[in-house]
Amino acid sequence: MKVLETDRLVLRWIDVDDAAFILELLNDPSFIRFIGDKGVRELEAARNYILTGPIASYKQFRFGLYATVLKETPAPIGICGILKRDTLPHPDIGFAFLPAYWNKGYAYEASAAVLEHARNNLGIDRVLAITTPDNDASVRLLVKLGLRFDRLIKLSTDADEVKLFTDAGVI
Repeated sequence: MKVLETDRLVLRWIDVDDAAFILELLNDPSFIRFIGDKGVRELEAARNYILTGPIASYKQFRFGLYATVLKETPAPIGICGILKRDTLPHPDIGFAFLPAYWNKGYAYEASAAVLEHARNNLGIDRVLAITTPDNDASVRLLVKLGLRFDRLIKLSTDADEVKLFTDAGVI
């Protein structure tokens, strides 16, 4: 289901037919380094990830991560959307793109559209973001989107610290 459209992109719900793409994205070394190893190593695991992640989020919250597709091709180039984590008080924006599509403005274009959609269509008035402390590209993108660094936090007691960004005052 199409959710958003920008000048160059279509953002749509992820479905089980995207399993090969999800498998590739989740196993990209940069995804594992900056987002984490989801342990998805085969197509069936990718389908399960889609069912228990994005599709479950759409059903529960009416939002989630969306497949980001170039208008001229049907294949996804990345994911971008809003997540609701138990460990954060407000939803957060998330994004990841295949390396071949970095530095072309796609992440900003998709993220800006997702933030506008969250505020104007989903009624989300507060959006957070998290990133690893060494993910300079994501930090630059979050700042460009108007979010500001708030503090370092741990999402769980055994997790590494991440940078928390907010679009408003202190949380």
